[in-house]
Amino acid sequence: MKSTPQFPWLDERGAGLLLHPTSLPNRQGIGTLGAESRRLIDFISDSEMVYWQMLPLGPTGFGDSPYSTFSVFAGNPYLIDLEALIELGLLTNAEMSPLRELPSNVVDFGALYRIKWALLRLSFRRFKQKKLAYLPNYGIYDDFKKDESEWLYPYSLFMALKEFHGGRGWIEWDDSWKDYAQARQTPLPDEVKESVEAYSFFQYLFFGQWKQIRSYATSKGVQVIGDIPIYVAHDSSDVWSQTLLFDLNDDFSPNSVAGVPPDYFSDLGQLWGNPLYRWDYHQTTQFKWWKERIVQNLKLFDVLRLDHFRAFFDYWKIPADAPDARSGEWIDGPQEAFFQAIMDTFGIVPIIAEDLGELEQPVHDFLARLQLPGMAILQFAFDGEDASNMYLPHNLKQNAIVYGGTHDNDTVAGWYESQSAEVQDQVRRYFRVSGADIS
Repeated sequence: MKSTPQFPWLDERGAGLLLHPTSLPNRQGIGTLGAESRRLIDFISDSEMVYWQMLPLGPTGFGDSPYSTFSVFAGNPYLIDLEALIELGLLTNAEMSPLRELPSNVVDFGALYRIKWALLRLSFRRFKQKKLAYLPNYGIYDDFKKDESEWLYPYSLFMALKEFHGGRGWIEWDDSWKDYAQARQTPLPDEVKESVEAYSFFQYLFFGQWKQIRSYATSKGVQVIGDIPIYVAHDSSDVWSQTLLFDLNDDFSPNSVAGVPPDYFSDLGQLWGNPLYRWDYHQTTQFKWWKERIVQNLKLFDVLRLDHFRAFFDYWKIPADAPDARSGEWIDGPQEAFFQAIMDTFGIVPIIAEDLGELEQPVHDFLARLQLPGMAILQFAFDGEDASNMYLPHNLKQNAIVYGGTHDNDTVAGWYESQSAEVQDQVRRYFRVSGADIS
């Protein structure tokens, strides 16, 4: 029997910043992989910090949550810097005017949807009209399509067919398109063919720009931390093209879904609705699909955060027709077998375990065996009570990532202002500060 795989990668202290690129201010309606990303990298480097952490970078769907994307392999076209396309001759200054009129302090996703997609399509048509084989510093387009074909074609076909079906989820498509294998054999209308090519081109732009940003970060001594959501959206190219990996019914609807049980915060628990994995099937493939995810993410990032880490140990399985999460049950996850497969293929991968929430001791023991760093949130440390709170800095252990708050929390200033006088006093006394600049 093999020993427990261990990932002791974190061996020195370093500070960093958690900020998703969409939040960066500019004149394009949303933060992009352009000059503003380089300015942030400069700031991190000049501040002698080491890390830039962000949320998942996938193409967002309804609600624009980065944790519910149309693909866990693709990049979000909203992040493409269109100013760079002016320099490449694919757009003009005048054509960018509507985008530049969008607010710079908030993202108006409705307006962005109308304006940015039209400009992206225009850039694609110009690329074709000019019969270009490549863009400088982006690589050769056909080479990109060939190298990334395993995920790129299913994603591009999915997006094109979704557009063809008026944006409906794939489970509502015509039967000839609902089954991926059949869809690949069915002749495509010309408009769908054109869209497949367009969506592939958008990924060429995204990854070409990301490569330049990642290279710039490396040159400045900045490491990028990415985020891997454990679950994927049912309405995604991932589920559509790989149905055997997920717990689905014969009609491709989910048989069971993800969530968490009732707790202190919710009497009904949380019903997330993502289809669950058929972990037994994944194991027969030596976790091939997951290894492909790791490969893709290591192309993008230096360090990987595994979201909802506890589900690799055990997960809450809810019947798909349940009205809430109460009727779920705990099921064993892949546990050591998964991490052994990762180690056998990649060696020690720099992974952060998102281990927040109510965890039982066996989950803590599992994390300790793997020697993965977990997370601690300072906003959870102050409750006005005694000094035993596990998140108070003097109770923290080595091999941990400490945050003021995550993307799920208020800002530190907002959190502090909302606390009782008793908690505010505890914070001030603990850190020996006046509270005038609590951040």
